[in-house]
Amino acid sequence: MEKIMKTIKYILAVVLLAGLTSCTKTLDFTKINQNPNAITANEASARYFLTPVEYLLYAPDRYPYWRAQLIHGDRYAGYFTFGFNGSWWSDELGYKYDSGYTDAAYDWLAGYFGTLDNFMKLTKKGGDFENDKMYAIGQIMKGMYFEKFTETFGMIPYSQVGNPSILTPKFDTQEDIYKGILAGLDSAMTTIGDATRTGDGINDVGANDVFCHGDLQLWKKLANTVKLRIGLRAHGATGDNFSSATITQALGAPLLDATSGDIVMEKDNIISQWSSSCYGDVWWNFGGFGSKWKVSQPLIDYLRNNNDPRLAKYAKPAPGGTVTWIRPKQATNPSGYTLFPKRTDFILQTLTDAGVPYTKAGTTDSIVVTIPQNQYYIGQPVRLNGFIYDYVSEPLFSDPADEIVQQKNQGKPIFPEIVMTSAVSYFMQAEAAVLGLGSGNANQLYQDGIRQAMKLWGVNDADIEAYLGSGVDLASLTGSSSSDLRKIATQRWIASYTDGFEGWAVVRKSGYPASLANGVSDIDIYGLGDINGAYPTRMQYGNSVKDNNGQNYQQAVSQQGPDKQNTKLWFEK
Repeated sequence: MEKIMKTIKYILAVVLLAGLTSCTKTLDFTKINQNPNAITANEASARYFLTPVEYLLYAPDRYPYWRAQLIHGDRYAGYFTFGFNGSWWSDELGYKYDSGYTDAAYDWLAGYFGTLDNFMKLTKKGGDFENDKMYAIGQIMKGMYFEKFTETFGMIPYSQVGNPSILTPKFDTQEDIYKGILAGLDSAMTTIGDATRTGDGINDVGANDVFCHGDLQLWKKLANTVKLRIGLRAHGATGDNFSSATITQALGAPLLDATSGDIVMEKDNIISQWSSSCYGDVWWNFGGFGSKWKVSQPLIDYLRNNNDPRLAKYAKPAPGGTVTWIRPKQATNPSGYTLFPKRTDFILQTLTDAGVPYTKAGTTDSIVVTIPQNQYYIGQPVRLNGFIYDYVSEPLFSDPADEIVQQKNQGKPIFPEIVMTSAVSYFMQAEAAVLGLGSGNANQLYQDGIRQAMKLWGVNDADIEAYLGSGVDLASLTGSSSSDLRKIATQRWIASYTDGFEGWAVVRKSGYPASLANGVSDIDIYGLGDINGAYPTRMQYGNSVKDNNGQNYQQAVSQQGPDKQNTKLWFEK
């Protein structure tokens, strides 16, 4: 990908000089050809503009990657936690509104539109690089973009965005946004038809397409799988009148499967963190333990308790060793003194629940705990408050696996960004079958989903089949419809690990894992945030839209509900 980026930077410089990025002027190839170092007419192509459209939506620069994806998406999904002793933050971060973090997320998504819109204007009919197949790719990207945007904030500007005569676009309802996305996906799939490439030579997006590598039939399957996802998201929402037909249509056309494989974006090992980031840029570049994080108790528990072979792919055993907890002085911290037994017992119970043998020594005022080193997988409980911080000892909990937080330029693999997987496709088909909206064999589809989810993480076939035949609760669908839907949602959530925005949407729609969806309540242990411990159902809008589009923002709030993290979105109701 680094070679592609160098090419993009070069052509962007030329295009900027030519005034092309504004899409208000026609590129003057005659003038460019007078410069022997300039790109010639035969070399210029919209394909160079596709790569940033793709990576900026799934791997933006470090600022939003950290503040949007990690601090919000991954932690709301219940994958990662802060708040251990040594962390810069308690795990209440993100549950209490902070404009500095929320604005980063809103401004990233709102600002992304310009990059996408430019590509679509270049490739539309009459555009400087008119190409209906590239435009169809843009339509699919537009659908995935607005789906992520609306499922993060709810009502957002949509139908009027990009209209140069409208500076303050209205906010559209999530229902209408979904319908608009579906129309765009259908249009793109019709345009693609039986085509396999966007063109020949410079008109073939080829290697500049870091999602599907120029394979239009793969793009078509991706579009249809997104269509199925939106149909299932909308199903059961108040006033829904389109989801059943959408699901039926999607099931009747090719979807991502074991043959097509997954749509993932390989990480660029060289590109600057200020162009496209990864977890390792935060994990290593901030220094020390402060910016690091742990894998959550809900995720580790599901993997460990079901003998899931992905456990060692997702996390590392806790470092272990000996830790000491000192009771606060009664005179200076009476509450901390009184709650010392409760808080330390809570951590010890976490170790017990994880099956960890430990020794406890010391006195009532100084407890020394020792656990085996590098042997046990222990998830850190989510949403712990700052008062229990001293006892959430870093060595007691599991880090993410090395491949997830791998530093760049070390010659070692970095786990790719998930765009859409065949596993999720199978899980959604299984869900449709259980709901009576599809005719497939729900258990077969479910187990195919597990197979593909495990293969993505490098689990070998023997271990996969052993798991599926083990009889553990999550290995097969054997119960009532409600039980089967719980298992499908849980496996889909597990399979979405590192794709926090998707995992968060799964929890909000399904209510599973219930340990996350039910929120927290014990103020002695947990940080309740601004929403009294409830599970977050959206993020608050950024200040930029309040400042620049205030009247329409107020209209959206009056229609959708308070601009708070616990206001449910349309698809969640």
